[in-house]
Order: sequence, then C-alpha cells, then structure tokens
Amino acid sequence: MLKYPFLINLVMGIVGKIELQKLNKASKNPRKAQEKTLRTMLKISKDTVYGREHHFAEILDCKTDTELYARYQQYVHKQDYEKLRPYVNRAKEGAPDILFPGHPVMYATTSGTTAEPKWIPITRHYLKRIYGKMTRLWIYNFIRQRQMVFAGSVVIIVGKAVEGRALDGTIFGSVSGLTRKDVPGFIKKHYAFSSIVYDIPDYNARYYAIMRLSIEQDVTMLVTANPSTIVEMQHNAIEYFDKYVEDIENGTLNKDLNIPEYIREELEKDLKPNPKRAAELRRLKEEYYTPLPRHYWPNLQVLSTWKCGNTKVYLDKFKGSFADDICHMEIGYFSSECRFGFVMDDYSVNTVLFPHFHYYEFVAEEDLENPNPRFYQLYELEEGKRYSPIVTTYAGLYRYDVSDLIEVGPKYMGTPTIHMVQKVNGIVNITGEKLQENQFMTSVQKAEEELKMPTKFSIAFADVEKSTYHFYFEFADQMTSQADAEKFAAVVDAELKKMNIEYEAKRDSLRLKTPITHRLRHNAFDKFKQASIADGTGRDGQFKVNLLLQDEKRHQKFKQLAMDAKEAVGKAIDEIEKKAAVHKKKNRK
Repeated sequence: MLKYPFLINLVMGIVGKIELQKLNKASKNPRKAQEKTLRTMLKISKDTVYGREHHFAEILDCKTDTELYARYQQYVHKQDYEKLRPYVNRAKEGAPDILFPGHPVMYATTSGTTAEPKWIPITRHYLKRIYGKMTRLWIYNFIRQRQMVFAGSVVIIVGKAVEGRALDGTIFGSVSGLTRKDVPGFIKKHYAFSSIVYDIPDYNARYYAIMRLSIEQDVTMLVTANPSTIVEMQHNAIEYFDKYVEDIENGTLNKDLNIPEYIREELEKDLKPNPKRAAELRRLKEEYYTPLPRHYWPNLQVLSTWKCGNTKVYLDKFKGSFADDICHMEIGYFSSECRFGFVMDDYSVNTVLFPHFHYYEFVAEEDLENPNPRFYQLYELEEGKRYSPIVTTYAGLYRYDVSDLIEVGPKYMGTPTIHMVQKVNGIVNITGEKLQENQFMTSVQKAEEELKMPTKFSIAFADVEKSTYHFYFEFADQMTSQADAEKFAAVVDAELKKMNIEYEAKRDSLRLKTPITHRLRHNAFDKFKQASIADGTGRDGQFKVNLLLQDEKRHQKFKQLAMDAKEAVGKAIDEIEKKAAVHKKKNRK
C-alpha cells in the first residue's frame, strides 16, 4: 500500500508555486521579460574579456528594446561553438572573467562539429538560480499531474556528474548528473539507487546494476531523456530476469559483473536478502513468461522522456509495456547548451519557454541558408511555423546557434511554446531533393504499418558519389530476409516520393538511384551507442544520433554492422531453439 508523500508534496508545493508565479508573470509579457533578461546578462558580463571586445557597455546605452536588439546583433554575430572555443580554452586554462565574471563551476561536455568535443561552461548563477529553479518547478509539475508520484521509488537515468577535470581543476561532466546529486535529502531518499552507479565504466554492467536495483523496488516515477533507454532497460530485464531474481533473493550483485571494487562495496552495503520480492518476480515470470514494466512496476505514476524529434521513433517500441493510465510526460526541449523549459501537461509536447531565464532569437526555416537572415524575437513567433533558435544564456553563450529546427505551438499565457522537430543538419541534399529526417522517420513508420514489419532502428546515409541513399534497418525479427528487407525499403522509397515532390522528381528521372538496402545485426544500434559513449562522442541517457546523415565516417561504422544474412539467421535460429528447449524443460517439471 503506497503511503502519501506528505513532506515532499508540501515543501515542493510551496517552492514550486513561487516559481510558477514568476514564470506566469514573465510569460504574460514576454517582450518586457526578454528586454530585462538581456540587459541583466549584458550588465553582469560587460567587464569580461568578451564583454569588452563586443561593446556590451555601448549596447546597454540603448534606450528602447528595438535599439538594444539591433545593436546587440551589430556587435555580436550569430555564432557556433567553434567561434567561442578560443574563449572557452582560455577559461579552461584558469583565466578569470573571460565569458562571464569569475570562473565556471563545471563544464558540460558534448560532441562537437570537429573531432574535439564541446565544453559548455556552467556558471554558479546558471546552475543554482536557473537550473535549480527549473528543477524545483519541474518536480512540482510532476506532483500537479500525480499526487502519488513520490509515494514509491524514483528512477532517474542521467549522465555521469564528474567525468574528469580541466587544466585548472574545474570538473566536467553531465549537468543533469550533478543536479541529480544536488537535491534535498527528503527527495534523494526516494532514489532507487545511488548516483555512484553512473561511475561504472562497463556499459552492460552499469545497466545490469540499474535494473537489478530498480526492479526490486516499487517504482512510481521513471525519468530518462531518451526513450531508447527505456527500450534498452526492458530488453535488459528480459535477458537477465532470472539473474535479478537470484540477486534479490540473496541480497547480492552479480559477481561476474565488471564493476570496480569501490563501487561494488558502496552498492552492496545496503543490499539485504529479499526472498519475498524474489518470489513475487518468479510468480510474474510464470504468469507472463516475459514480464514487462507494467507487471513489475504496477504503481508507476509518471514516465518522462522525450517524445519529439528523432527520438519519437522509440515510443512505439515500448507501447503496451506500461499501464494504460500512466502519465507519460514529454521531458521538454533542452540540450547541454541550454535548458529551454519544460512541458506543463501530459497531453502536450510543447515546451513552455522561460522568458526571464534566457534571451531567445529565431531564424525562420525558409531563411536558414540566407547569410543575412531576419532575426525574430520571441513575441514575434507565429504558431505552426518552424524556426531555428539562437540563444543567449547566463553561462556565457552569446547569440549561440543551437542548430535545431523547432515548431511553434500555442501560447502559454502570452509566450509561444515550441517543440523539437529535428536538427538543422538533419536535412540532406544530393541532387536538390532536400530530404528531411522527419520525412524518413515517417516513411519507415508507414512501412512498418503496411507490411507488419516492426524495426528496432533505422538510419539513412546520403552517398553523393553514387547519387543514392543507403537504408539501414534493424528488424525486430532477426530472421528477416534480404528480399523482405528490400520490399520494406521499396515502401519507404514510395512514401518519401509522396512526401517530397523533389525527391519524387529526382527518383523518377534517375538522378537519384534506387536506395541500397542493408540489414543490421541484432542489437546493432545498442552496440553503436556503446561504442559512441566509450569514445566520448555520445553521453549515456541523452544519446542522440541523426537518422539522416551525410557523414562518411559514421557511414563506415554502420557498414561494419551490416548483417551477413547467413551468419545472422543461423545465430538467430540457434538462440530461438535454445530458448524453446529451456521453456519446454521447465514446463515438463
């Protein structure tokens, strides 16, 4: 029987309402809030190296918001990370007052456009006053949706808080990982496991530990940005279910796992034999054969993930795995560079922006290739239109091009809401077709529905030299033949023609050749994800990959994963026969 979480609901209700009132006030007049926010940012940083070089003091002399924005655009040009990198490098070496007063408290690291990763500075102001306030409102919003969300255990999958240190000793890692640790004790006690789990270097061992510790408990909230993580957790539970049960019964953590001893000791100190829960899980296995989250977490109140952009392809992969009445919240539009806001209601995918926390500008979709585009203010956005955001933050990003394509939704109070569509570089062009990532995603979904052939993962690469696309599919059925895969690809090709008239024209004129079809090995995407996390080009929990690419290096990685039909089918048959034999033996008993 779940116990009402009185203390959390009371405290977070009070602090959450305060932050909500501030958000509502700013949202009613975004024009006023945006001017105030930009002036405050420029005033704080006018005496920094960057502020002096870009005339922040002169910009502040402007009397009206129109003059302010015009002069800001004059002195500070739209920029990507590579233009900011020299300033960040000086800060990393220990120099103060470069992009903002003083030193950063940490760096968020993420993949860059070059071989070098991006180091996004995080200031104390940004971490405590911006990210911290958002977190409090975020928690309060969950409580608004479901009063019992903290009645049980909470599973939050984030990145590693501390991955290393810069030359001056400043830590770098995951902002969400650090924030997870920096919450009040009365919330932290509901965590299903210690954050030291994220320090386990071995990918498979880490996920085993996460699921072994979580499945023992009555989980009422599950949060992870990328829905592919949910799919991965579910697959992990299916594969290792019996081992979890054994560990839970004995109060152990599988000795065969590659876990550093200091982490194992920390995790094992709180483990106790739990034969009652082990018996419950065995009963579920007997009853359902393949227990799902709805079975072992029947009291789950809230699931929060991304539901937009290229990650939405995973949502159908766990459809039916959770109770029908569960509150599945879009986690909101954010990146390492900026936490834009979050979604207020479970029926919406539109992120409510915080006009008093960041300064936003936008470039219209049709103007993206224009070297001198018009920059729209937040209050000028039109519902239903698409733009690319340019953001200025308290963490030293000035007119920073996020390179995302967003679509505008209905207004919250007086402020437009937005949701992610795709990366700007998710538009690929070989002969003028300008194929979009979301068009490819939709076409795959149509093929799945028409042919009843679900996929686990799909990706396409543009081959300019051969004037064609390479379609890669990882099918749910491992024994899918090459002939069936090509039928699937033909439907995808036909659907793309329907959605993109330029693609149709180029295909019909043979300027674009018939797409080349490849089947991927079983768990190919998981292996690619693991490799990307291991070499630092991706982060666990927020791992994203564009599904439409023109990157030959990544293409070569996927070529290595392309399935050899005979080998893959043979292995699949062996595995199926082995599982069938085990099941038959158990039934005889």
